[in-house]
Amino acid sequence: MADYLPILILMILAFLFASISFVASALLAPKKRPTAAKIAPYECGIVPGIDPPTRFPVRFYLVAMIFIIFDIEVVFLYPWAVIFRQLRAFGLIEVLVFAVVVFIAFLFLVGNGALSWGPSKRMAGGMPARTSDSTISRIGTQVSPAAVPAAAPSTAPAGPGRAA
Repeated sequence: MADYLPILILMILAFLFASISFVASALLAPKKRPTAAKIAPYECGIVPGIDPPTRFPVRFYLVAMIFIIFDIEVVFLYPWAVIFRQLRAFGLIEVLVFAVVVFIAFLFLVGNGALSWGPSKRMAGGMPARTSDSTISRIGTQVSPAAVPAAAPSTAPAGPGRAA
């Protein structure tokens, strides 16, 4: 039990710190009514014209999972590195199994496009989609100005620095 006493003390201190922080925040925070301006999201001092999108791209979560995987790997490899000579062959085998599991998880994330930040390309049977012959024949040719559609007129209100 004496070996676990520092861990128990650390857990008690962490619980006390969190509890005191919540109580102090509740007691010391100003008690004011929320207004529309106070609860609106702050975006560089500009009032948002539209609601922000509610969904994040999947790649955001995949990158977060990669971060967590390598964070967990470091958390487990550091103690192993401290006592690897005492563990001998058993410790080596266990860390190799752990590394293989982490690598499989990493391959799963890479296979799902976690590190693909460019435009998405369709894959057919492991090969990139072929471009059509008409696309290849147009490569290197110049586009005439008549082929480019005219830009739509701006509907933004005139403001400082804009012509009316």
